Amino acid sequence: MPDKRIDQKTEDEELGSAKAGAKFLKNKFRDLHSSPESTSAAKWTKAKNKKVSQKPEAMIANYLQRFHEVLDREDSEKRERGIEAIKRTMYRLHVIKKIPESYYENHKRLDLERGRDDIKITKEIKKQLSEVIISDQKSTLDNWIDYFASSDSKSYPDWAKYWAFRGMLKLSAYDKKKHAFGKRDKGTTAPFPDRDREALAYVVDVVVKKVNKENISDEEDNPEFQELLQGMNFGKLYAYAIEKVTPAEENELLNTKGEWVKYLQDSDHMPLVRSLQGHGTGWCTAGETTAKSQLQGGDFYVYYSYDKQGDSTIPRVAIRMEDSSITEVRGIAHEQNLDSHIGDVVNEKLKEFPDGKAYQKKVADMKRLTEIDKKHKAEEELEKDDLRFLYEIDAKIEGFGYEADPRIQEVLAGRDIKSDISYAIGCSKEQISTTKEEAVKGGIKFHYGNLDLDSLKSTEWLQLPEIMNGDLDLHSLQSAEGLKLPETMNGNLDLHSLQSAEGLKLPEMMNGGLWLSSLQSAEGLKLPKTFNGDLYLSGLQSAEGLKLPKTFNGDLYLSGLQSAEGLKLPEMMNGGLWLSGLQSAEGLKLPKTFNGDLYLGSLQSAEGLKLPEMMNGELYLSGLQSAEGLKLPEMMNGELSLDSLKSAEGLELPKRFNGYLFLGSLQSAEGLKLPEMMNGDLFLGSLQSAEKQSLRRKYPKLKIH
Repeated sequence: MPDKRIDQKTEDEELGSAKAGAKFLKNKFRDLHSSPESTSAAKWTKAKNKKVSQKPEAMIANYLQRFHEVLDREDSEKRERGIEAIKRTMYRLHVIKKIPESYYENHKRLDLERGRDDIKITKEIKKQLSEVIISDQKSTLDNWIDYFASSDSKSYPDWAKYWAFRGMLKLSAYDKKKHAFGKRDKGTTAPFPDRDREALAYVVDVVVKKVNKENISDEEDNPEFQELLQGMNFGKLYAYAIEKVTPAEENELLNTKGEWVKYLQDSDHMPLVRSLQGHGTGWCTAGETTAKSQLQGGDFYVYYSYDKQGDSTIPRVAIRMEDSSITEVRGIAHEQNLDSHIGDVVNEKLKEFPDGKAYQKKVADMKRLTEIDKKHKAEEELEKDDLRFLYEIDAKIEGFGYEADPRIQEVLAGRDIKSDISYAIGCSKEQISTTKEEAVKGGIKFHYGNLDLDSLKSTEWLQLPEIMNGDLDLHSLQSAEGLKLPETMNGNLDLHSLQSAEGLKLPEMMNGGLWLSSLQSAEGLKLPKTFNGDLYLSGLQSAEGLKLPKTFNGDLYLSGLQSAEGLKLPEMMNGGLWLSGLQSAEGLKLPKTFNGDLYLGSLQSAEGLKLPEMMNGELYLSGLQSAEGLKLPEMMNGELSLDSLKSAEGLELPKRFNGYLFLGSLQSAEGLKLPEMMNGDLFLGSLQSAEKQSLRRKYPKLKIH
């Protein structure tokens, strides 16, 4: 007879971290299982004809699963709307509503101390100050939400994200003298804490280990840390981690001599982790879980410059690979940009990679920005070409970080924007606008900044600038009649309420996203001659009349199409393609070169489906009922979802696979043959525990859920 204890042990191993995490949250937050959000999530699940146990751990697990579903939606637009809905809720609950009078009094006192005794705190000044406070709180809150919704935090368990996020909401500014965060209440005017990826990865790692009862060897002899860990207080642990990861000093960065170290795919991740921890890189790779996951996907290169002892120990640059392709290049400056001294080292290294040329513009831009920054610090005059570059008149400045290089704003701070741009493009200052009121008065050649006209429903009086360097929001406009758009758009253009393309003349050049989500027909639609950005046509019912460029640089959303009839896709796609409403692959001709995600979630049959031989991106075929006729790419670097397959009969997986494989509905492992070269996780939600255990023995290197 089979030993039931073994079966139970196997089951516990499978649910392991998730069950332990739900129990941890129940003990940590006593009200969570009965909170309005958990109750609401349970109602949502029941509405889908699924049962939810009333046990606290089950209610919490269901609540976390609901969040996971929102953030893991195939349809990118729905996913973004879900994230925006979460943000709006967080703003309502946690962003300050009324600024206390004490703040304004303190502001006046500071002005007096600076010798400015003529300043009166008028209603207008109060309004301006409150707008800045609220905006800062929203943007810093966004940083955390966006990070936890991104693939960078994919290795973190949902329960750990919830614990960290809820803990962060209680924190105010960081006090460097006390080495601690202040407490936040309804009257706190400070932004939410900075998000340090490395410190956060460190904290999540140790807490996950603690909850899963794993050994935390690096800190076992540290009584201060052990005391902090007992309390599981996010703020205290995060403060400890921030102090633990100390950034390199500026004088150490002047020395760029050092060595590149290559960490091989599937090698032990701990040498990489140990080499990064304590250096304040800001890289989430300093966390064990993330490092392990990244090394499963490909090789990892780190450049270490020499320290004061002459040893190569200071991490400066990371190049992460997915199989043979570069996935990202990160530095140690703000938001993981390259520091201003290391550009030449990176440029030389990139020449060794087949796809290194794709990163050359970033290297060139960072080098140019460094030169301009040096001029600025030396108080030298900036030339016309410097200004065109700095104000991104001809092209967007590209860096290696998650956000724009902060040096751009540092150089621009205090400059006369209108004088600079008028000199750079050769026009009068009166033809430059920086505010909404100036931009729509007419006679404007160039607008610098975003232009929010989201409530506008008529264009009778509207006169827009010739060139826009910023986003233009016209999302309430339902007709293009009388609309004259800028000739050049360097930013996003939102026209998502437009019902028809009749009379619509788009800019000649567009470097940014274009929202036309409500168009049901492409009749009369003429896209820009030069177009680099995402295109949202998710309301399109038919592809008839749709003319796309041969090369498409951005994501293309055609999720409303149910048939491929008349659809002529670009020959080269550098971005994701959303065809999630397509019911049949008949007539579908996919691009020869495809670098991005492909969403075909509504296909129930693979008949007529011809996929590219190689895919660098995620492939969603979650609606397929059978593998009959399915020929997958020979090489895949990304997620593969086949969640509706109940049988592995006829399923031939890629020979080389790096990513997550979802086979959540598979009833039996019979006939399932996994790739010989597979790095990633396998999700088999419906499979019996004994079969999963058998697969684990057969494929010991794989993580099977």
